[in-house]
Amino acid sequence: MNLAYRDIRHNLLRFVLTNFGLSLLLGIVIMITGVYGGLIDDALRQARAAGADLWVVEAGTNGPFAESSRIPGDTREIVSRVYGIERAGSVTYQSVQTEINGRPLRMYLVGFEPGRPGGPRRLVAGREILRSHYELIADRSTGLALGQDVALGTRGHTFTVVGLMQNEVTSSGDPVGYITLRDAQQLQFELAPPASRREKARGSQSEGNDQINAVIAKVSPSVPADEAAAALSRWKHLTALTQDQQETLLSKYVIERARKQQGLIMVLLVIVSAVIIALIIYTLTMDKVRSIATLKFVGAPDRTIVGMIVQQALSMGVFGYFTGLALVLVFRPYFPRRLVLDVESVSVVFLITIVVCLLASTLGIRLALKVDPAEALASSG
Repeated sequence: MNLAYRDIRHNLLRFVLTNFGLSLLLGIVIMITGVYGGLIDDALRQARAAGADLWVVEAGTNGPFAESSRIPGDTREIVSRVYGIERAGSVTYQSVQTEINGRPLRMYLVGFEPGRPGGPRRLVAGREILRSHYELIADRSTGLALGQDVALGTRGHTFTVVGLMQNEVTSSGDPVGYITLRDAQQLQFELAPPASRREKARGSQSEGNDQINAVIAKVSPSVPADEAAAALSRWKHLTALTQDQQETLLSKYVIERARKQQGLIMVLLVIVSAVIIALIIYTLTMDKVRSIATLKFVGAPDRTIVGMIVQQALSMGVFGYFTGLALVLVFRPYFPRRLVLDVESVSVVFLITIVVCLLASTLGIRLALKVDPAEALASSG
């Protein structure tokens, strides 16, 4: 006879309602886990999308993601001549904001040289950029459609969407767009007409638009990346970072505060879940004091009573976990941030739920073991 099953069936409505509330809490724990994974994945995705072996940036900086970097446009030719470098491409990175149909749209624009490293990784619709000016490849999260025109820059240059990507966003959640390097330099350095007229009236000389943020280099398989980086670092105005160094900067420094914050929230939610499960099990055990006393009076061993409480706690945890997971998967497309739920992280949350349920059941077990069998006679009298 399974006492836990009989007790759950006897109080089925209360069990379902209690577990539904618990599933919402565990669903939030799973959601935070997905946000945490998405935060790290988004931060590394942009660096990995370039497919770089080396990042050549301004000397003394950790650019282009960790801090600002600006180097001359002819740096790509210098990098290409270094022994071991197979291919190199110039890139720029900038955030832009515009309006589409009356709503604000913020994008992280990447300027690249078509045919060289630094372009979009994979398209899900449309085609690559073929024209030298005014074509745009954007992530689907922008809400843009193929063939749609977008005005960018202080002068309102019109770009046409020719390709779409999927899940290409920054660590802050902004969708990524790709345009040609020349267009990107124009957007980054071009002044608005009033400002341009004012600068001409003052007689100031412009610095020139041939500036980039980094050079992405592909290294020959026969040459270690560290060796090529050391050769590039001989130029005092340049710093060369390997891909591993760039990912370390992104994961440990750029998103460090956000990563710690998400981790702390997740720990607090696990603690709250443990407290709630413990209180629920304790309350359910108090409601069964008379039944437990009767079981002890007729000679039921303590392990039978302990097993009933543990089984109820585990059933609550398993039911709440899978219901919460189902809710997160159903509403996943509507979250403002991308949720990354891999098998490893989901399994870890499940194991934590089981451990929390076992620990939380100890409060009810202590109460049950203290019940005096004589209470069965006292209640009947």
